[in-house]
Amino acid sequence: MTFSHHLATSTTEHPFAETIRILGKGKKGSRPLTQAEAYHAMKMILANEVLPEQLGAFLMLMRVKEETPEELAGFVLAARESCHLAGDSVLVDLDWATYAGKRRHLPWFLLSALLLAENGIKVFMHGSPGHSTNRVYTENMLSYLGHEVATSIEQAKRQLANHHFSYLSLDLICPKLHEIIELRPILGLRSPVHTLVKLLNPFNAKYSIQGIFHPSYRSVHQQAAALLQQPHAAALKGEGGETERNPDMDCLVQSVHNGEMIDETWPALFPQRHVKPENLQPEQLALVWQNKIADEFAEASVIGTAAVALKLLGKAQTQEQAHALAVKFWSDRNTQRFA
Repeated sequence: MTFSHHLATSTTEHPFAETIRILGKGKKGSRPLTQAEAYHAMKMILANEVLPEQLGAFLMLMRVKEETPEELAGFVLAARESCHLAGDSVLVDLDWATYAGKRRHLPWFLLSALLLAENGIKVFMHGSPGHSTNRVYTENMLSYLGHEVATSIEQAKRQLANHHFSYLSLDLICPKLHEIIELRPILGLRSPVHTLVKLLNPFNAKYSIQGIFHPSYRSVHQQAAALLQQPHAAALKGEGGETERNPDMDCLVQSVHNGEMIDETWPALFPQRHVKPENLQPEQLALVWQNKIADEFAEASVIGTAAVALKLLGKAQTQEQAHALAVKFWSDRNTQRFA
């Protein structure tokens, strides 16, 4: 009886089935979603209008084929709408996504962001603590720098006004997206949500910056930012996947400025590669800032990352000018902070 009842009810196709069919109909029959289709798919997901089986199938089909810029733009627009993100761009100068976590080196980019903040640039970070036990995540590192993680959007706004810096976790910005990210240990793979959150830009900042681990995603982010009409955005292959320039390697930054795509390579700052530390000691973040320990790799990471951000922000016209300004910020910093 139960079996026949199941047969009777299963003849009506679920509205989301068409989305899965588009993505999964074999090598010849499948195709990417259009931006509009991607938007509608993500709207349904975030409205809890899909079954768990459908969500799992959708996420993994997307993961295997990888997102197109159009799909990514559609997902982001749906997420911004569903999560009621209509931020005031006056609040934030630079949107900085931080979701990857660091494994080989400490998150020196945090000092870059705080250096910008000390010089009047309002930096908003958003991220997620993640699941990898061998990685350190921004949310857990800020206490070593005397920074309180915001617990609401209102507190984030106050922190930005008072300190020019704030970090807010994704679960407080868009709980449903955070819920999907939390599926990673179950599915064993990242999903398109890991990509779309980097472009979320909750406060609608005119400038945004993202670190990418897989180089192929750099141009996808660049093109998606253009489709989203993001005035100024940059994507770089960051150290460990975070927005951090590795000073031991050339760094390709792919940006968009008012619709114009620009690719530029920033040169390595050292002729040889540094040996990674045996273990990560978060207290060294403050000690490097306070000039209590010398670490040429760390300082070059901080300055190099800040330079990329300063050029993106239009504070300098050339790489050389941006680097010189970052060096000045670093040498003029208040070393009494984070005591």
